[in-house]
Amino acid sequence: MGSRDKRVDEYIAKSAPFARPVLMRIREVVHRACPEIEEEIKWGVPYFNYKGLVCGMAAFKSHCALGFWRSSLLADPDGIFERRDEKSAMGQFGRITSVSDLPGDRILAKYISNAVALNAQGVKARRKPPAVRSKQVRTPEFMKAALKLDAAAMETYKALSPGQKRDYIEWLTEARVEVTRQRRLETAVAWLKQGKPRNWKYMRGKKRN
Repeated sequence: MGSRDKRVDEYIAKSAPFARPVLMRIREVVHRACPEIEEEIKWGVPYFNYKGLVCGMAAFKSHCALGFWRSSLLADPDGIFERRDEKSAMGQFGRITSVSDLPGDRILAKYISNAVALNAQGVKARRKPPAVRSKQVRTPEFMKAALKLDAAAMETYKALSPGQKRDYIEWLTEARVEVTRQRRLETAVAWLKQGKPRNWKYMRGKKRN
C-alpha cells in the first residue's frame, strides 16, 4: 500500500484558495492511478514516489504546476507537453490556475501510470554527450586592437590555453553596456600584462580579494 504524508496536507492547506482544489485533484488522481505511490516533501514541494520519483506538484502566487521526473522519456499521446509554453511555468502542463486547466482524470491517470511503469522497468534517461568545444578561439576585434597596444599583454594572451582565452572573451562579451565592457577590457589588459589568466584569483597559491 502507498502512503500519505501529513506535510502534503499542510502544504495544500497553506496554499492559495484557488490552488487547493487543483492540488487535491492531482493528489487523488495520482493515488488512484498508483495505489502504491508514496508521498514526500522534497525541495519544499510535494512529490510522489514509486521506485523513484514519479512526479511533483507545486503552488505559486497565481498558478500551480505539475511536472514528471522523467518527462523526456514519457510518451505524450495527447500532445499536452507540446502545447505548453516553457517560459510560462515549470512542469509539463503549463500554468494551472483552476481544475479546468487540468486534463480529464482518465488522461491524467494515463500519464501517471506511464511514468510509474518507467520507474518499475528501471528505464533510465539517456544523458546527452557533452558538447565538444572547438579548439579554435575567435578573439573579438576590439580585444585584438587593445592587445596590439601592449606587447606584454599580447604575449601573455597568445600563450594562454584555448579555455583561458575563452574565459577572457566571455567575460568581455557578456558585458551589457559599453562602459562596463571598456572597464573590463582595461582590467583584462592589465592582468595579461602581469602574466595573469582571467581566473588567477582562484588559482592555488593566490589569495582571494
